[in-house]
Amino acid sequence: MIERSAYSARVPGLDFLEDELAALAAVDRLRVERAWDARAGQSVELGGRRLLNFASNDYLGLASDPRLAAAAAAAEQRDGVGAGASRLVSGHGRVAVELERALAAWVGAPAARLFNSGYAANTGLLPVVCGAGDVIFSDERNHASWIDGCRLSRAQVVVYRHGDVDELRRALASTPARRRAVVTESVFSMDGDTVDLAAVAAVTHAAGGFLIVDDAHALGVAGPAGAGLGWAAGADIVVGTLGKSVGAAGAFVAGPVGLAALLWNRARSLVFSTGLTIGTQAAALEGVRIAASTEGDARRSAVRAAARSVRAAVGLAGDGAIIPVIVGADGDAVGAAGALEERGFWIPAIRPPTVAPGTARLRVTLSAGHTAAEVAQLVDVLDDLGLTASA
Repeated sequence: MIERSAYSARVPGLDFLEDELAALAAVDRLRVERAWDARAGQSVELGGRRLLNFASNDYLGLASDPRLAAAAAAAEQRDGVGAGASRLVSGHGRVAVELERALAAWVGAPAARLFNSGYAANTGLLPVVCGAGDVIFSDERNHASWIDGCRLSRAQVVVYRHGDVDELRRALASTPARRRAVVTESVFSMDGDTVDLAAVAAVTHAAGGFLIVDDAHALGVAGPAGAGLGWAAGADIVVGTLGKSVGAAGAFVAGPVGLAALLWNRARSLVFSTGLTIGTQAAALEGVRIAASTEGDARRSAVRAAARSVRAAVGLAGDGAIIPVIVGADGDAVGAAGALEERGFWIPAIRPPTVAPGTARLRVTLSAGHTAAEVAQLVDVLDDLGLTASA
């Protein structure tokens, strides 16, 4: 049980805070802050102990790359740190322009628009392209940011079964709308699986709709030169993030030139937000350069090889860098995460509402920065804890 007084003194009108927190703790769903003291490559120092980090989306191992840090420092020495205001108010430097051009070229789209985060991109995009009288068809396992973007758009929302192209086709044909938008991820963040994007694109276009693909977890890892899966499969709009494979922070929406212009004018999460720091933009530009290069190809090969090894151990096919180890009960997942931490691994438990009840899990993520010995050590510990297919 938790100490209620540990949260706050009683405040009239806010008595419910402690009750809500106690209710979360009672069902093993209370999240508490954990701050690491230092980070080096794919390890963190937490409470004086070094833990191997298998919980980061740093798929290419660029988050600690000194070249990104050097690019950020040089840009900030030249132009300062803060953006100062919304980019619409104070303008932006050449780094932002170069970054948007590099992102568009990388994924193969005509234009790209930079946002502060993937959440800001998704919640900013949908209300611009859809509204009252329109329908958004959303995969049932889409990220929370898409769910919130759907709500903000005020469009009708039709949720279809995960990856079910036939159900999507029927829904598109039977739902009257001014505009039809289909939203799906390419690689799903909690399950690490993919859907048949080409088939989704085909049924969407046959119904006169347009397809939006969230490539956040594919960008840098999948596709030619790591360009992701969405654009090549026929997506009309692609969203990507810069805090995962690219190793920096921020996100972007790529698509027609007209979309970039309309987002500049109407995306509230862009219009009313102070821009990314100058250093973050420069670090992202350097990360894109590396990720799209032959060096990036080598890093992609490394992370896929590591993923195949762990996936085989837990009974999953493929080479996706996100590996769900389903435990089931929330308390059991918390216990498994604690046992891993005791053995030197940082893999926190993932619980509802992030995943469905009864599917609490360890979300293992691989990076090109993990050594073969570290991956083998992880497999051994998972086996010892009864979390592999052979256990």
